Amino acid sequence: MDKLIITACICGAEVTKEHNAAVPYTVAEIAEEARRAYEAGAALIHLHVREDDGTPTQSAQRFAVCIDAIRAVCPDVIIQPSTGGAVGMSNDERLQPITLNPEMATLDCGTCNFGGDEIFVNTENTIIEFAEKMNARGIKPEIEVFDKGMIDMALRLHKKGYIKGPMHFDFVMGVNGGISGEPRDLLFMRESIPAGSTFTTAGVGRFQFPMVTMSMLLGGHARVGFEDNIYLSKGVLARSNGELVEKAVRIANELGRAIASPDEARDILGLARK
Repeated sequence: MDKLIITACICGAEVTKEHNAAVPYTVAEIAEEARRAYEAGAALIHLHVREDDGTPTQSAQRFAVCIDAIRAVCPDVIIQPSTGGAVGMSNDERLQPITLNPEMATLDCGTCNFGGDEIFVNTENTIIEFAEKMNARGIKPEIEVFDKGMIDMALRLHKKGYIKGPMHFDFVMGVNGGISGEPRDLLFMRESIPAGSTFTTAGVGRFQFPMVTMSMLLGGHARVGFEDNIYLSKGVLARSNGELVEKAVRIANELGRAIASPDEARDILGLARK
């Protein structure tokens, strides 16, 4: 079984300081949360960025400043910008961070109801456009899937040559409008991807640690962080992303999964070592 890659999703686009005062907005806060997660054992930082007032942005300039600040304190960490952005953003707006030529970026493979009137739209043509632009820059996509149908979409586009193999999936479990976060559901998702693929599991809210624990047992990887969950345990707010990574490391140690360094994660994911 591969060593465990821990991804830290340190701020997201929706969670705010009103939910948890430790959620980072500023460049300095984002770099500090990345450092805490990295030092706790995260090999990969899944990155959204904010304006200083917390407004989500896909500005390439803001991403560049935040990436430089993270690199200053975590020189070898894998930084994976989100192309999901926030609900309502245009394709061109969402794609801005790929102009910085990161090693990886996210590729959302379907549309999802996020609650109320919020619809996260990813048409087939959007997915193809994003995949082609990532391919042109040599960026490995992390295939974001919120239900089984999104896996099927990714597999169809893989057969057509738009998504290159070997594929790496992120199973987002328990989000409103997507598949729930029960063991049955994660097993179903795991059994739906082709041999030779890798996967990370992201459980939302109370599903975070049950899902990442099961992912570890199934040979998958783990994503934790404020984007998905702000609690260390029921009713106890996490003081940092580092605390959430530390908990994932403790679970992995109990299960006998060694933790991957950034370069070991690059080998597992098929990325070039920096």
